[in-house]
Amino acid sequence: MLTSFTAPPRTIDAGELTVGYIDAGDPSAHPVVLLHGFPYDIHSFVDVVPLLTDACFRVLVPYLRGHGPTRFRDERIVRSGQQAALGADLLAFIDALELHEPILAGYDWGARAACVVAALWPDRVGGLVSVNGYLIQDIASAGIPLPAHLEAGFWYFWYFATERGRAGLSGDARAIADVIWRRNSPAWRFDDALLARAAAAFDNPDYVDVVIHSYRHRLGLEPGAPQHVEVERRLADLPVIAVPTITLDGTADGNFPATDGSQHDRFFTGPRTHRQVPGAGHHLPAEAPHAFADAIFDVSVNEILVRPTEQSRS
Repeated sequence: MLTSFTAPPRTIDAGELTVGYIDAGDPSAHPVVLLHGFPYDIHSFVDVVPLLTDACFRVLVPYLRGHGPTRFRDERIVRSGQQAALGADLLAFIDALELHEPILAGYDWGARAACVVAALWPDRVGGLVSVNGYLIQDIASAGIPLPAHLEAGFWYFWYFATERGRAGLSGDARAIADVIWRRNSPAWRFDDALLARAAAAFDNPDYVDVVIHSYRHRLGLEPGAPQHVEVERRLADLPVIAVPTITLDGTADGNFPATDGSQHDRFFTGPRTHRQVPGAGHHLPAEAPHAFADAIFDVSVNEILVRPTEQSRS
């Protein structure tokens, strides 16, 4: 296990943000963008990146809005954490780096951003790896309760809906992450140093605002940012994903019990495989880096087989 990335993050202006990101591997190789979740950071992929660069991929790992060195370019921009904003950030990052049909791979917030881009801009995406399947939110149905044992795992949704929750996140984001990590991944053993490494990314002036808005918006408790109204409208239709996809479930995920993936079949119209990863929890890339990397390898092969080549398109 690596302790950290060897190179410091780079930065690039992309849409609303100046994005901090890791860029590893051959710059001319096929790109893979790895996308972390909440409450985690880019070190979720510290053991995945060398597996991919050794296999001749270029690997890019951005900090999401509100995390690490990523900053808003304009103080007037709403610190939104809604799904449309995450998707717009990812598309702007792809554009800024002029990436050609990258494979997008992520979990939690990161998988949601990847699903948004794969659904709305499929011509920009080479393939998708998404932990927990189709993660575009059906906000219109946010008021429908889940079974009680599942609702209990989302305690922080309700906590963040209150000003008490905002104060708690402001006061000790690391302690909240500690509780979430243990519940999300009950079989995973992590130490204080691993948590501290990720928690450094929470020391961002926009972290609290972005997180609070994300959870309140998905519950229908706060409006979205005006610049993302059109994208959010398109997402309300729950658009299908047509790019080659592999979805993953960890069998020890404390929030999303592993399934055969069939509940999401209607959302995928392209080639798709669903896999269960034994013993892995919600933080799947960190807990099972080889399984996560293997999914990227396999979706890249599938993409070559099913997508037309540049020559055949001309």
